[in-house]
Amino acid sequence: MFPIAFHPVFKYPVPEGHRFPMDKYELLPLQLLREGIAEESDFFSPEPIDMPAVYAVHDRTYVDRFVAGTLTRQEARRIGFEQTPMLVDRELRIARGTVAGALKALETGIAFNIAGGTHHASRDAGEGFCMINDQAVAAQYLVDHKMVGKVLIADLDVHQGNGTADIFANEPRVFTFSMHAGNNYPFRKKKSDLDVDLPDRMEDNAYLTLLRGTFANLVERVKPDFIFYQAGVDILATDKLGRLSCTIDGCRRRDEIVLQTAHRLGIPVQCSMGGGYSPLIKTIIEAHANTYRVARQL
Repeated sequence: MFPIAFHPVFKYPVPEGHRFPMDKYELLPLQLLREGIAEESDFFSPEPIDMPAVYAVHDRTYVDRFVAGTLTRQEARRIGFEQTPMLVDRELRIARGTVAGALKALETGIAFNIAGGTHHASRDAGEGFCMINDQAVAAQYLVDHKMVGKVLIADLDVHQGNGTADIFANEPRVFTFSMHAGNNYPFRKKKSDLDVDLPDRMEDNAYLTLLRGTFANLVERVKPDFIFYQAGVDILATDKLGRLSCTIDGCRRRDEIVLQTAHRLGIPVQCSMGGGYSPLIKTIIEAHANTYRVARQL
């Protein structure tokens, strides 16, 4: 099995010219099917998540206001999407997809969410296209239900996982690692258990050398029973919202470092796709598809 969470509502309608490339959620599954990386039976359609799992990592008042559609205009502006019941349904399904994927990964070794990686959603607020932190919800679910003892969240999006860091600041069972462009959004960063701030325009060789040493040492030290991988492809030089200069091949080799390490050590992985804002949608799809290609080869 090669479990992949997907639902048509993941492609949320946004105004023409919106910065967020929603089309990727429709196109990426088609690409995976066309190449034979995935089969129809690999995809599963998540229902909306039960609210107690969300309340475990997010402030109940914030969540209930989001679900009821009563966030202020300023709060909605920070998030970047029009607040509608459809958006609420989307976020609750994404979160369930990541939890369900994590449970499947305990059996299969790896699982994916076509969407997710909503790492800017903090305990009591949403921002940066993120409202409910899917991997935080799933990580808390695993440790609370004693399915694993120690979780590592490896966030390699170009933007720091500030919401994830905020949520797990006082949770010793979850180790947060974020390697990101230091001069990029969010400009007020939270403190992860391990932050690696990268200089502008870092290229493949320097990036991969640093990641290879950092990640190997981190896994040896933390000894996680489970890894959540936020695999944003906004580290590309073409990305409109990134500040790094990695190539598509460099991004693929990044995925190899994470997934090969986990595979070699027998650590299950749930992978959410995170960001990607290159001008050409085919660039984004190619980079995301590489993550699946690497996993399939393993």
